[in-house]
Amino acid sequence: MLNVLFVCEHNSARSQMAEAFLKHLGGDDFSVESCGLEAGVLNPLVIEVMEEIGYDLSGNTTQAALDLFKQGRSYDVVITVCSQKASELCPLFPGRALRLNWPFADPSRLEGDRETKLAGIRNIRDRIKVQVEAFIAEYQHKGLKMFL
Repeated sequence: MLNVLFVCEHNSARSQMAEAFLKHLGGDDFSVESCGLEAGVLNPLVIEVMEEIGYDLSGNTTQAALDLFKQGRSYDVVITVCSQKASELCPLFPGRALRLNWPFADPSRLEGDRETKLAGIRNIRDRIKVQVEAFIAEYQHKGLKMFL
């Protein structure tokens, strides 16, 4: 089983979506968590667009990366889903984790009316799902060799 952590700025959108997709699509091959550089509040528009495709995030909570680090948590893979600059603020977790950066736009920074924001979040959601599916396929193909 591969231990994976998704990190974004506030654990309010991108990391929550990525966690949900990997938990559902990856099955028992993955143990998955998400966090933010700091804990925030779950984005209600993200909850809505995930519900559209059958994922219920309404009961999720947010957590901070530093709290997981202080608990001594270790991961095989730490994936930041924010900008490269923000990802550099993520603490180094114990162990020999593979660090990846998947830079997706921040849903909280989308501008426009409600429908424009929803369309933007759907686009981000769909891109995250494709990236997670590719990650699963690579792991299934390479297994632990992906660390070499």
